[in-house]
Amino acid sequence: MTSTDGPLVADLSEEALLARIFPLLPSGTSTLLAPGDDAAVVAAPDGRFVVTTDVLVEDRHFRRAWSGGQDVGRRAAVQNLADVAAMGARPTSLVVALVIPADLPVSWVEGLARGLALECEPLGVGVVGGDLSGGPVVVVSVAAHGDLEGRAPVLRSGARPGDVVAHAGVVGRSAAGLALLEAGRGALDDELVGAYLHPSSPLGAGPAAAVAGATAMMDVSDGLLRDAGRIARASGVGLDLAGPATAFPDDVRRLAAAAGALGASAERWVLDGGEDHGLLATFPAGATLPAGFRAIGRVRDGSAVLVDGSPAPETSGWDHFGGH
Repeated sequence: MTSTDGPLVADLSEEALLARIFPLLPSGTSTLLAPGDDAAVVAAPDGRFVVTTDVLVEDRHFRRAWSGGQDVGRRAAVQNLADVAAMGARPTSLVVALVIPADLPVSWVEGLARGLALECEPLGVGVVGGDLSGGPVVVVSVAAHGDLEGRAPVLRSGARPGDVVAHAGVVGRSAAGLALLEAGRGALDDELVGAYLHPSSPLGAGPAAAVAGATAMMDVSDGLLRDAGRIARASGVGLDLAGPATAFPDDVRRLAAAAGALGASAERWVLDGGEDHGLLATFPAGATLPAGFRAIGRVRDGSAVLVDGSPAPETSGWDHFGGH
């Protein structure tokens, strides 16, 4: 998916490359001083700001054979914006550091900038600076900032027995798309492949959950069960989750054809698949769940995550260093 038309990175100076990128990037509604000086200036009217960072490494998190620059830009933005939203904050700005090989087409880098803009501009989020360096593979490192707007941050550690466990977004679709690509059968389902290449996150649901009194919340990036276990450990509680067919019937049905074609399990994709970037949260019993959230279980005394009453496997989901 890398075009060989047009100039390569090696054909341009750093200043010339930046001159092609900057016009493609949104300035954002909270930006007081845009790129051009040693640093940008972004408003923080709350007096605090949320900050997070994440990285995408070529052939570890994406492959250029599958992903164009725009796909990678969208994905890099979403995975960071979702972490800000999971704290109950409104995203305000991104800073992007980029390592690129000399033989990379400039059009790929421009595509990455357009992908960042596609996700950021509708939210009023600015891409306010960063850095460029040469290297053997593409590495995209993003730092995202957010405004709590006077609210307390929603932590992973606030779940209490009796709370409702709820989820916003989709599950299993990114994992299914990756499985299709790895099997060389991406043409079977363009939508699922797209869910892997450039996932979507219900970003507005994060601040809405904070307003509704969410007691704990996190971005589901490494799989539902693995991330549910993180909330359970941080909060010192157990979670009882309904099984996939009960909690996520629409997702199970949507994944059934791809699972059948690959001899895989739609239910396992739902429970273990990462990088859909939905939001997992807990709310006090009786609370009205914000739009987009659905109840999938309860918080209880204890320490384990149970699915339909049975312990969840401890190795579920994605581990960056464990090879799964």
